[in-house]
Amino acid sequence: MQENDKNGRIQDDEAKKRLRGDLRSNREEAREMEPSGEDQPEADRDPQALRTGGTPAGMTPRDVELRSEIARYLGRHLYPTGREEVLDALRAEHAPDRLVDLAAGLPADARYRNVQELVQALGLHTEARRS
Repeated sequence: MQENDKNGRIQDDEAKKRLRGDLRSNREEAREMEPSGEDQPEADRDPQALRTGGTPAGMTPRDVELRSEIARYLGRHLYPTGREEVLDALRAEHAPDRLVDLAAGLPADARYRNVQELVQALGLHTEARRS
């Protein structure tokens, strides 16, 4: 028993061909990059490229990386803080052992108002103040 539909077999084949052609043309168009919108910056850099610059005066890239990592694990809520609170927070946040070992060298009686004071006490460089 054959089903009745609105189109015949020939019309169905023609519709499939048109649809197949439309799908191919859409795929080809999708490969072409579109320009940035009027309110968007130009996309001229490779996101995978090595970034250069951005290291503040007076700091090395290692200093920047360590300060950022410490700040990420400690957050803002911890300050003012001391060595034991820093160590507890780093351990609670499962920070890498190298950060815990670094913080273990802090003086036991000192207090730090912010991450800047903390990293200075750890012997890292911070931004040079502008005059």
